[in-house]
Amino acid sequence: MDKIFLNDLKIDTIIGIYDWERETLQTLRFDLEMDWDIRKAAASDDITNTLDYGAVANVVVEFVSNSRYLLIESLAEEVAQLLLKTFAIPRLKLTLTKPVQLHGKNQAQIVIERSSE
Repeated sequence: MDKIFLNDLKIDTIIGIYDWERETLQTLRFDLEMDWDIRKAAASDDITNTLDYGAVANVVVEFVSNSRYLLIESLAEEVAQLLLKTFAIPRLKLTLTKPVQLHGKNQAQIVIERSSE
């Protein structure tokens, strides 16, 4: 299966369990790896025959920027399910990175893989 990547998608949102996190926008970073058969698009040179990563980015940005989750795990799962349903992606790997303040400036990161089956 072919893969389409959308990396370093940065989105500001409210996320976290601490009081200060509920009042402060934080920048999350999303990296997506999506299975997609590109042969039809390659043969036709027509965007309607492929996964429009611009549309994918717009859906993710709109959803995440309006969300107010406590946990990145919940947000990642909801974004994955939204993409699978909206675009009929057979399988995706989603990496979500959140800045954290643990002994300096660090990052928390989770990776999930989901399929439409």
